[in-house]
Order: sequence, then C-alpha cells, then structure tokens
Amino acid sequence: MRSAVIIYNPAAGRFNVKPFIKSAVRTLEAAGWQVDAAETLSGAHTIELAKQAAAEKREAVFAVGGDGTIGNVVNGLMGSETALGVLPAGTANVWSIELGLRPFAWTHPWTLKQNAALLARAPIHSVDVGTCNQYSFMMWAGIGLDALTVHNLEPRVRLEKFFTLPEYAAKTIWQALQWNGVELRLWADGVEVEGHYIVAVATNIRHYLGGLAELSPDAYLDDGLLDIWLFSGNHLGDALRHAYNMWRGHHISAQDVRRITFNSLRIESASPFWIQTDGEPRGSAQSAEIKIHTRALRMLMPPHGLELLKHR
Repeated sequence: MRSAVIIYNPAAGRFNVKPFIKSAVRTLEAAGWQVDAAETLSGAHTIELAKQAAAEKREAVFAVGGDGTIGNVVNGLMGSETALGVLPAGTANVWSIELGLRPFAWTHPWTLKQNAALLARAPIHSVDVGTCNQYSFMMWAGIGLDALTVHNLEPRVRLEKFFTLPEYAAKTIWQALQWNGVELRLWADGVEVEGHYIVAVATNIRHYLGGLAELSPDAYLDDGLLDIWLFSGNHLGDALRHAYNMWRGHHISAQDVRRITFNSLRIESASPFWIQTDGEPRGSAQSAEIKIHTRALRMLMPPHGLELLKHR
C-alpha cells in the first residue's frame, strides 16, 4: 500500500481548510493510499514535517495550503524519493494556476476531494527546483519592488486575504512612490550584466503577477533552466508601465527589459536589496546566488502539468 502524509496549513488562504482534511484522507484511502495528516504550525515546522516524511520513505507528501506552504514542503523534500502532491488552498495559488488545479474554497469545498482523487493516480515526474541563497523555490526568486511589497504585506490576517489583489496593488504603488530601484551587477553562466533595475525576478514557471500575466510563456518545469527578467527603471511610472506590458505580453520585446536564461547566477549590489521566493519574504542581502537543480523534486503531476514538461 502506498504511504503518504497530508501536511496542511490551517492559516493559509481565505478559509480554514482543517474541517475538510478528513474528506481528502478518505478519498486517498479509497484509492489505495495509507494516509496520515499533520497540521503545520509555521514555515519551519512545515519543512521539518516534510523532512520527516522523506526520512520515513513515504511515497508522497500532499501539501494543503498556499504557495508559501508548498515552497516549504519542497524545502523538506528536495533531493529525496518522496513525491510532492499539491492540494491548493491558499490565497493567490499561482502554482495551482500553473498546474491547472482549482483551489479549495468554502464556496466550492469539493475541489479538495477532486484534486486528491486526481493526484491519487497521477504519474510521478521529476521537476526542477531553484535555490536562492539557502531557500528553495518552485516559482520565483525576486529582488526589488516585488520583494519590497511582499515584505510589507506578510504576514497577513485572514480578513486581509479577501482583498488580496487591491491590497497588493495599493502596497506596490505605495512602495513604488518611495522606491528608486537598485544598482545590480550580475554574472549568469559567464554573461556579465550591470544596470539600474526596479525589479529583477528569476522564474522557473510561466505565470507571474498573481497568475494574471505570463512572464516566461515558453518555460518548462524540467529543462534545467531559469529565466531572469531585468526591468529597468526608478519610479512609479516605470513600475506601472512594466506591469501593463507584462499583462499584455509586451514585455518580451520591450527595450527596457532584458531576459537571460541561465543555470547559475550571482547578483551583487553596493546596497542591500530585499529578496522574496515564491511570495515569501526572505530578508535583505547584498549578494544572492540563484541556481537551478535539475529534476531534483519528484511530483505527482496532474494532466495540465504534463504540458509543462520537456522530458516525459
């Protein structure tokens, strides 16, 4: 019998998922899994629970929560034989948008069971994982305005999560009024770049801006590559223009935007810059090492996710 742990975050998202965990357990058990459930108390606790599941040789960990919860589970599973199954129940749920999974909400609580049933028989594929300094990420590592906004947003009380988009937009605009960008020097697989940027974001996936835009429309989850997008600028007008161009898909050909594809990247600055990974605040630094670890994570892959794989 296949063995798994459901790690769930009751503080994630707009609605407490805890009362519905038993339905996911029953669904997986009906499909032939032996399942335990564990409530996580913090990000560090999530990592420890995932590491414990890997040490116990569990076949899978099903992560119930938002993008931050999923990222912390990845920190614990990376490099192990234990596969990740994503049962989205967060606020933005960009990772679930990428995979084509509908997130849990009290208005459609059946999605937790549906996703569990879908993943119970899903194939396992290996996908890439990025690292930024000591933090792993599935989606992005961001420097500049987006990281500054994340640091001013998190942590949030549950009521605030009902107004995520307007709150994020308002916070970003407020930060952009005070943010003049940062001078960065980058070395990416032998390519050296220097400039003044309002945002620098390394991405492993296609979506960005809460899932509203496709930043890297041709990204794959298992190609051993990351893209870093460098957005030049130093004021609110630049930030709004870049956001609009991303939403319209015009950033790809914009003259004040540069894309570099890489395996390993080093970023340095004379002044500290804020860092975020997968929407989680990661403090400030004057240097960052960003790397891709090729197919370092096993995943239960839903049907839409198969389209994001180069090696099937």
